Amino acid sequence: MLQFIHIDFLDVIDIVLVAVLIYQVYQMVRGTIAIRIFLGIFAIYLFWKIVEALHMELLSEILGQFIGVGVIVLIIVFQQELRNFLLMIGNTNFLNQKLLRGNIFHFGKKEGEEIPMNVDEIARACINMSESKTGALIIISHSHDIDIYLSSGEIIDARISSALLESIFWKNTPLHDGAVLIRDNTILAARCVLPVSENRELSASLGMRHRAAMGVSEQTSAISLIVSEQTGNISTIKEGKLKENVSKSNLVIHLKHLLKQG
Repeated sequence: MLQFIHIDFLDVIDIVLVAVLIYQVYQMVRGTIAIRIFLGIFAIYLFWKIVEALHMELLSEILGQFIGVGVIVLIIVFQQELRNFLLMIGNTNFLNQKLLRGNIFHFGKKEGEEIPMNVDEIARACINMSESKTGALIIISHSHDIDIYLSSGEIIDARISSALLESIFWKNTPLHDGAVLIRDNTILAARCVLPVSENRELSASLGMRHRAAMGVSEQTSAISLIVSEQTGNISTIKEGKLKENVSKSNLVIHLKHLLKQG
């Protein structure tokens, strides 16, 4: 009579994997309006499985049909969250560092062969812009995951220098409004349009520059570096974690830590 609750080792693994998957989905939709839809769908699905386990055939059939049709509805409602989920899978440390960099299949550069980022020039530019209260948004990455935003801006393809970064974000230049993308000591592009985070847990005091920086960090492995136009404060965001008011004296060390250079 109680055979349906028999659990073996594979069932435990199955439960753990499902729990991890649910947790990752929850992390993506937390703070957005989608969390309510997610919790509602999850409650219905859980109720369906309980009814199915109790062999209540009629109710189980009705709920099963609802869940089947609901998959199409979920794809429509959660299209942004599904996109973020696929981006998250493609940007895991395992894929970026092991597979894509050739540690397993020996394609491309090996780990440790990355060109050290010229953090000093970036920090110098941010400190100068902070003192003059010049707003700036800089996205730094060693990965190609930021390339999807290149087409939205103007290609620069120049060596990193503090003077160039400051001139880009000077308020009277046509390139200042948007983000600068940096990879492997190269300023790839300027005036790039970035996705804005929908996380409702963000402080209302944060402007669109910070929300765009958060949006990129949620979808890529990049570091977002922000200089506030109102206060001159310097902030960083990585993997959705915001650190505000980074001291100028500690900025270089902080960036190197985020980039795992030291």
